[in-house]
Amino acid sequence: MDFGLVLQTDPPARAVVDLMRRAESAGFRYGWTFDSAVLWQEPFVIHSRVLAETEHLVVGPMVTNPATRAWEVTASTFATLNDMYGNRTVCGIGRGDSAVRVAGRAPETLARLGEAIGVIRDLAEGREARVDGRALRLPWVRDGRLPVWMAAYGPRALALAGRVADGLILQLADPYLAEWMIRAARAAAAEAGRDPAALTVCVAAPAYVGDDLAHAREQCRWFGGMVGNHVADLVARYGARSDAVPAELTDYIEQRQSYDYAHHGRAGNPSADFVPDAVVDRFCLLGDAAAHRAKLRALADLGVDQFALYAMHDAKEATVDAYGDRVIPGLA
Repeated sequence: MDFGLVLQTDPPARAVVDLMRRAESAGFRYGWTFDSAVLWQEPFVIHSRVLAETEHLVVGPMVTNPATRAWEVTASTFATLNDMYGNRTVCGIGRGDSAVRVAGRAPETLARLGEAIGVIRDLAEGREARVDGRALRLPWVRDGRLPVWMAAYGPRALALAGRVADGLILQLADPYLAEWMIRAARAAAAEAGRDPAALTVCVAAPAYVGDDLAHAREQCRWFGGMVGNHVADLVARYGARSDAVPAELTDYIEQRQSYDYAHHGRAGNPSADFVPDAVVDRFCLLGDAAAHRAKLRALADLGVDQFALYAMHDAKEATVDAYGDRVIPGLA
């Protein structure tokens, strides 16, 4: 199993770069950042610095979207970084949450997202693609490589990921739900004539190593609120008691009232007070290093290729170090 570190691009950017360097030294192979232009600093500027100061780390957004940048601009950005640093980027992409909602826009449709995945990958790898009806190509791209991994929760999104994406990003670490989601995406890949095993699966969730479970839960409860935004979209589409979506994913948002993006992805987010302890425990990785290793082994047995660790809490450095010292070596 590979390991990734996910950070928000809060200023100072130097702190983000330093923590990514620390993660690479600890055995992490991927460095991810949020991509939400209003709430945080521009990630691709910081990605360039991270790539310059690391040797092997693969860097990308978790996740960008098709709405906030023209697709040829997104492709050109990745292709430029790859030309400078040797194909060390990955494009995590989804319909859009905070990046579009704080600007008063709605997430993109799945059809638009599926089209964007193909266009961005083709352009970044030097092939011609049609953008809004016009054929475009980046003539300077040579030997470009851009894996595109799609974030998904619901049945239609999982099916799309299986059909068109190189990887699947699951933003929760619950083995039961992960199994359901992986099975759905890989079934769609097989139906599309693709090799289901070739679909890379990345589980992303907060991790907090320590014996004080009550404190760890409070530091990670924000994650259930963030996931709840996407679950609310699923409930609006499929209903709260739909056979299409497991109740284990939808029941917990019954008490959800509203969501304030001013606190998005942050410990102490008051918009996450509806999230019960049981959901925090299921969606996140908490406890001592042995508990983390046990849950990660269960996820690996389901076909998870990477665990990407959200470090939005008061123990960023300590968690990275604990993984480097006591978690990653135990899973080698």
